[in-house]
Amino acid sequence: SVAENGNITMEIMYTVHVFVKSLLFVLLWSNCEGRESELNYVTCGSLVKLLNTRHNVRLHSHDVKYGSGSGQQSVTGVENADDANSYWQIRGKPNRPCQRGAAIRCGQAIRITHMKTGRNLHTHHFSSPLSNNQEVSAFGENGEGDDLDVWAVQCDGVHWERDEAVRFKHVGTDVFLSVTGEQYGHPIRGQREVHGMSSPSQHNWWRSMEGVFIQPSQEPLRHDEL
Repeated sequence: SVAENGNITMEIMYTVHVFVKSLLFVLLWSNCEGRESELNYVTCGSLVKLLNTRHNVRLHSHDVKYGSGSGQQSVTGVENADDANSYWQIRGKPNRPCQRGAAIRCGQAIRITHMKTGRNLHTHHFSSPLSNNQEVSAFGENGEGDDLDVWAVQCDGVHWERDEAVRFKHVGTDVFLSVTGEQYGHPIRGQREVHGMSSPSQHNWWRSMEGVFIQPSQEPLRHDEL
């Protein structure tokens, strides 16, 4: 009868409706899951604070020059978690920018640029003021310095995970970004010396903390260099 046919049609439509809703939910859920996993990584362009896990200080810089060695802008470690001078941007190598929002790979060479002064984390063959390890400074102008601004991220997996401890090995001189606890006096009293050490140890583990993590772009990737 017409009534029966109508009921069957309604049932089919209802079943299709439920199926489509379920499918949309699964698609949305899997997309959220994918985005969530991507957000577990430190990404290109992110602004982060980096905590030395052994000494509980954050990598820091400010427009105060070293009184010895290179005379360049000093880099220190501070206990205060709220200091705005402890934000650094994760960037690609000179002339090889990384894809904004792309997860940083373990082993990838990066620059770490101080947000407030636009100078890059840098090391070279000068002695550090307190421990006579290798001096670490902030160098360059407006984010551009030289080849001694490049560090390789050392981590265990495929990408740099936000909650894991990693090491930064300087590409030019093979030292690790380190803190061993020496404290400065005036004018940066209580801040710790940051320096380069030739061997991996408990003093050179760093973890990303507070920050603005750039999400992966939803636009298709463009490979201009290919």
